[in-house]
Amino acid sequence: MVTSLRRYTRVPQDALCANATFPRTTAGKSTKMRTVRRLPIVTLLVVGAWILGGLWTDQHLTRSGQLALGIFTAGVLAALLAFHPASVRVQTLAVVGIATLGEILGSIVWGVYTYRLENLPAFVPPGHGLVYLGGLSLATLVARRPGVLVGTAIAGSTIWALLGLSILPSTDVSGALGCTFLVLVLLRTRRSVYAGVFVVVAALEIYGTALGTWTWNGIVPGLGLPQGNPPSGAASGYVVFDVLALSLVAALGAAVATIQSRKKRSDSGTTRVPARISPRASSTLPQTSQSKAPRALASSST
Repeated sequence: MVTSLRRYTRVPQDALCANATFPRTTAGKSTKMRTVRRLPIVTLLVVGAWILGGLWTDQHLTRSGQLALGIFTAGVLAALLAFHPASVRVQTLAVVGIATLGEILGSIVWGVYTYRLENLPAFVPPGHGLVYLGGLSLATLVARRPGVLVGTAIAGSTIWALLGLSILPSTDVSGALGCTFLVLVLLRTRRSVYAGVFVVVAALEIYGTALGTWTWNGIVPGLGLPQGNPPSGAASGYVVFDVLALSLVAALGAAVATIQSRKKRSDSGTTRVPARISPRASSTLPQTSQSKAPRALASSST
């Protein structure tokens, strides 16, 4: 799955915003280029502001208030996606869809963690899209040195896992397993976007659990594995969502390309240009003196 992901969906990080679409303005091309260069920074600032303000606001909301916050969050996501290329829009929407299914399974069905009102808040699905854009933008900002971000994520997750097994108040075996998976993915793919997602998720998890927006169960139900609040490997779940989403987009893109290619070949095979008929072959008469055109008759005026 990871191999196919690298083969079909690898997008150069420095080209993330190269094909971004922007409303036409009178400022000209230079203004557009400045906006393209600033887009990752603007995206990160918006995502950071939403994390700080959105989760703080949720503390004071009822379920109906969470619905309003969810609509607002979806609007923020839509506004950001309007400035990103179509490929990023598709990837982000795929992440939202798969992450929502993961939230239902992990929180509502399995009970690995629980939200404050014991529901799935409406702002969570579009929030996953913002987290993905934040990680992607962070990776874009360090596009010339992606190894630095990947190395930082590997070191950070490893240290967090070791602390969870030794020093932190709650023994975090589940988190250590998640960190191991994350490190293996980063070493195999070298995708800086996954490292960027780890950084964003680490901040999100520490802040969200501190506010009590959600709480991780001390023991993983059904497995009996102790875990922290938050577990050090929480980001690995987000990476799973991203890997599945990008693999799905890659598979669908390959399928569409194959169908279009076959249709094109089929159309070219059924639409053939008729062969040009030779003038000599236009008559079935034998080439004799009798088949030659008769001489013109004398004019009646002579």
